[in-house]
Amino acid sequence: MALSRARVLPVAPPRARRPRPGLFASIVRHWADYLYVAPALLVMVLVIGYPVVYTVYLSFFETPPRSGDWVWTGVGNYTETLGSARFWDTTRNTFYWTVGSTALAFVIGFGAALVVQRQFVGRGIVRAILLIPYVISHVAAAYVWRWFLHSDYGLVSGTLLDWGVIERPLVLFDSIRWVMPTVILVNVWKEFPFVMIMLLAGLQTVPDQLMRAAKVDGAGAWNRFWHVTVPHLKGVILITTLLLFVVNLNSFTLVYLMTGGGPAGASQLWITEIYNIAFRSLRYGEASAYSVVLFLIMLSMGYFYVKALTGGGKSQRRPA
Repeated sequence: MALSRARVLPVAPPRARRPRPGLFASIVRHWADYLYVAPALLVMVLVIGYPVVYTVYLSFFETPPRSGDWVWTGVGNYTETLGSARFWDTTRNTFYWTVGSTALAFVIGFGAALVVQRQFVGRGIVRAILLIPYVISHVAAAYVWRWFLHSDYGLVSGTLLDWGVIERPLVLFDSIRWVMPTVILVNVWKEFPFVMIMLLAGLQTVPDQLMRAAKVDGAGAWNRFWHVTVPHLKGVILITTLLLFVVNLNSFTLVYLMTGGGPAGASQLWITEIYNIAFRSLRYGEASAYSVVLFLIMLSMGYFYVKALTGGGKSQRRPA
């Protein structure tokens, strides 16, 4: 009986991986590419790099308002800033403002996106109306809302008093208890259209086949939303939330024009506190230390944003 012999195919040896070139070798190899972007890099160094380095350098000095001399204090400005009760009160206000504004703007913006995505008569008009707060400047919005909500001659208080709904004028901007919720609501009114635009663009990419298949399988409206729509929008939701969080963390104009950080520091944020220290108290060294602390926090937020934008930095390997 003849034995069948299996044919043995030769196996190619594994390819040796080439070592990656170093940073200097890569720059030398692509010197022409870097030459094209050199003007932009130079502008970034002058406009961004120099102020950052100068601010860090200035944070180690004390700058008395009545003297032009700089006094070396080392980390004295940092210890004084981080050890003061005012810093932690401002930090609490800042995170209250940031988290509250981000959460409410996201919820309202997501709801508005779900509404305007549907087909109905006058959808274009509704979209245009909802975009009005976003295109209005912060300065105009701040002064309009100050007029609306002013306790003495505000439109809201005057109207409610005339209708007999309230017996006393509404005290909002001058109240330690109500000033922060009031400015948060104004900020949410200003920012929710941004969330609506971002999530509306994401909703239009959800495949109709998945929605129809889930509906055929018996999934209700809530299950289709939670198990199909939300997972598909995971990346858009993460990026939108991070962007909104960073923007709110850097907010200045709206709060400063409506309240100036008052009353009694109840609406004081990091940015407004830095402005007051630098340009009202003329303590530039302390303001620089404050700015460096805020810069490090913003740098960490930027790291998470880039990580979310690049998908966590995971490279997809091709199958061998």
